[in-house]
Amino acid sequence: MKENLSEKKILIIGTVWPESKSSAAGKRMLQLLQCFKNWGMQIYFGSTAKKAEHSDDLSPYDVIEVELWLNDKRTDEVLANLQPDVVMYDRFMIEEQFGWRVTEQCPDALTILDTEDLHFLRHARQEMQKKGGTDVEEYLYTERTKRELASILRCDLTLIISKYEYDLLIDRFHIHPHILLLLPFMEEEISEEDVANWRSFEDRADFVFIGNFIHEPNWQTVLRLKTVIWPVLRKKLPQVNMNIYGGYPAPKVMQLHNEREHFMVHGRAEDALEVISEARVMLAPIPFGAGIKGKFIDAMRVGTPSVSSTVGAESMKGELEWSGFIVDEVEEFVNSAVSLYTNEELWNEKQQYGVKLMATNYDRGHYEQVFLEKTLELSADLVHARRINFMGEMLKHHTLQSSKFFGMWIQEKNKMQ
Repeated sequence: MKENLSEKKILIIGTVWPESKSSAAGKRMLQLLQCFKNWGMQIYFGSTAKKAEHSDDLSPYDVIEVELWLNDKRTDEVLANLQPDVVMYDRFMIEEQFGWRVTEQCPDALTILDTEDLHFLRHARQEMQKKGGTDVEEYLYTERTKRELASILRCDLTLIISKYEYDLLIDRFHIHPHILLLLPFMEEEISEEDVANWRSFEDRADFVFIGNFIHEPNWQTVLRLKTVIWPVLRKKLPQVNMNIYGGYPAPKVMQLHNEREHFMVHGRAEDALEVISEARVMLAPIPFGAGIKGKFIDAMRVGTPSVSSTVGAESMKGELEWSGFIVDEVEEFVNSAVSLYTNEELWNEKQQYGVKLMATNYDRGHYEQVFLEKTLELSADLVHARRINFMGEMLKHHTLQSSKFFGMWIQEKNKMQ
């Protein structure tokens, strides 16, 4: 079946250039690139953002880099000349900016939206926490929700990383499942050799948390650790350190560093898997968020059990046992952390749950095949697929008119400056 996509052109329009060492979103993008490479596609990647110091080298994926411009007819020329068979948008804001141009220049291209997580859900939970609410339903119906749902409807296929989000879109917002694909992280199985090379319980020390600080839930998690969890936990384990790592830490993050309290803020980790593998337990009392968390995948990959909040581990374990504990109440969280840290037998047992979880819920071969089959199904009869999602065609029609003229207005305005 791969032959059907072989030599087909895919253009990925990125929010930024992937940084797999800075964020789970970067790793996710590399997994998708690997799929397209395995299918024999010609891969083009463009972004209006500049490359950063930690941007990935995309040459192993045979990516051809293209230059794109926001509100600029030069982007139309790129699209018209390239005529990609597939266009993938990296998050809904990119579809809003470029979708109308793709519709105009490449009307027959299959369009895919990679959500990473549902932004409107993450922001609803953030707002709920800020206002002390208990029912997220009250915070879901916002301008952002309208925008993201409209973007999903305008695309031929949307990749959803979490089962909770997949069900929410279908059950609450009545999005047709035909245009959705549940596609979690796609991971290699943890081999017996991997397990044999893991550091032992005795060879590890301290707690760890890791997360990109551009992402608000990671900052709030560290604040919760510093102000709520750690003051209680360090009384029970006074010689143990809490190590915090993450890219792009603002000064407010670094100011939490306090050696006397054994609360160590290190900033970016050169090798995330290495620093996680040196720790005995990962602590992640994540207060809000969406999607599924790459930090837990990394922790299971190197055999580091974790203590997470319910929202942190959402949609990650299914019916299986968690590689650690999932608790929300402070005292229970602290007690779970102490038990994992001090009980080698319990620690070993939880570690093995992670091996099973990775093999069952994140099998790369299985999900790559699911993705391939769905892409082929839609490509085979795009006209029929768009009839099923005719609401999306209607939205595209109206968006094309409004976005087009707004974009052209900005284009002309930029010329005058």
